[in-house]
Order: sequence, then C-alpha cells, then structure tokens
Amino acid sequence: MEKKVSVVIPMYYEEKVVQECYKRVKENLVKIENYENEIIFINDGSKDKTLEILENIAKQDSNVKIISFSRNFGHQAAVTAGLQYVTGDAIVIIDADLQDPPELIPEMIKLWEDGNEVIYGKRKSREGESAFKLFTAKMFYKTLNALSDVEIPKDTGDFRLVDRKVVDTINSMPEHNKFLRGLFSWVGYKQIPFEYERKERFAGETKYPLKKMLKLAADGIISFSTKPLKILGLLGMFAIIVSVLLLIYAILSYILKLNHLSAGWTSIMVAITFFAGVQLTSIWIISEYIGRIYDETKQRPQFIIDKKINL
Repeated sequence: MEKKVSVVIPMYYEEKVVQECYKRVKENLVKIENYENEIIFINDGSKDKTLEILENIAKQDSNVKIISFSRNFGHQAAVTAGLQYVTGDAIVIIDADLQDPPELIPEMIKLWEDGNEVIYGKRKSREGESAFKLFTAKMFYKTLNALSDVEIPKDTGDFRLVDRKVVDTINSMPEHNKFLRGLFSWVGYKQIPFEYERKERFAGETKYPLKKMLKLAADGIISFSTKPLKILGLLGMFAIIVSVLLLIYAILSYILKLNHLSAGWTSIMVAITFFAGVQLTSIWIISEYIGRIYDETKQRPQFIIDKKINL
C-alpha cells in the first residue's frame, strides 16, 4: 500500500499567490515516487477571490481539498482545521506566500523516511524582512525560552513535516488559542531541524502585522509558562521591601531631624506610582490567564466551517 503525503496550506487574502502556490507544491509532490498526495487549502475567511480560485483548482484536481471558514479565525485555527482533516502518513505545514520553498518537501520526506518524526524548518536567513521584524522575532524567542518550561527552537515558524502519530497527538488536545510550534515541541518525539534560506513573499503583503504578532507572542508565553505569575510574586516582595525601607528612612529622618522629607512630594509620588504600576501590571497579566480559562470553559469551537470541497 502506497504511503501518502499531505500538505496543509492556510490562505487569507492570497488571490495573488494561489495559482503559483498550487503549481509549485504540486510539482514537488509528484517528484516523490511511490507516494499518493493531497493538498488541503484552508480559506480563513478571505473576502477576495481566494476561494473562487481554489474552487476552480479543486475542479481540475480531486486531490486538492478545501475547507472554507465562515469568517477569519486566525492562522493557528486554520492550520488546526487542516490537521484534523489530513489523511496522509506524513504531513507538511507550509504558508501560501512561498517564503518557505515547496522545493524542500522531497528532502524533508527523505529525513522522515530515516525515522525522524518532526522535521522543523530552521531559517538560516530571512530575505525581505525589516530590521524591526528580525529584532522582534529574536527577542520573542529569547523571552519565550526564558519563561517557558519547554525549549522552543529559535528561528522557526510553522513550516515543518510531521508524522501521522504526532498529528494525532496534537488533534487530541482540545485547547483553544493554540500555539502550534510550541505544542509540537512539547509533545516530544524524534525531532530534527532542517535549515534553509527563507525567501521574500512571492506577491502580496504580510498577513501578520504587529498586532497579530503580539497576540501570537502572548499565546506562546501564556500557553507554555506560568513564570509571569511567579514574577508578579517577586515584584510584590520587592515592593514590600521598598516600602519598608522608605518607612525606616522616614522614621530615621524624623528622629535625627534630617528634614530631608520636609517637602514630601517626591517620595510620596515615587511610592504611589511604583505601587500603582506593580498593581496594574499584575492585574493585566492575571487577566490574560483568566481570559484563557474563560475561553476554555465556554467550549466554543475553534473555528466554524462554511464549506468543504473534495472532503
């Protein structure tokens, strides 16, 4: 019985790259001998011609399967949906913008055949990205690994090939706000990096502006670490120590008649603003965790499918 390789590709306003993405992915899948193949495109609520173009492709190729959401649920939800519908033995996750070259898929298959169960793309370089994007990405992985109990490889994204049993394990986790690259590290199995040169987008604009990057970073940190809550405890202890020192200083100043605090304004304002800052920061961090708990208790679906084609 022939094995099958599945490719999961989320799409969000990608009408300019759909045809080229399909063409290059398909060309490289047919190069893999003795393998069946399927491509699952997930239309993440695009309102342009993305879905229309995908439907035309699916009419010509029955191995192209489409999941179309009722609205935009986000990149991680789109990948999650694709993973739930794949039927392959080896599953590749790749973005539509072609920054991660589909030409690497045959090489990744060979590494999978050698017994590796997760082959994650590790970027040697990132063409066409600003210094700000490179700096923030670097700082994100440093911060995440400093806070997380699980090491998440730096300079990686969602581009990877994973074994069927790894996908089954991920699918068994019902949690919302998934940070998939973190989950793939958390589940373990035999993992190796696959270094490559990341290219510029084929066309169009990035679908990950600063706002979405910050949300992804928050999902990563909160999903894999409780250390921010522990840091709050340390801040609280530090604030208590500072307040006790201020009290001792005030008492000594009164006894020794130093009159350093005669005006009083500076010390009072410093104390008030410091403690207020600690309290507000604490409330914000705690609220992020409570918000995640609230999302889980509602048990709403991670996405809503409006249309399925060839599935």
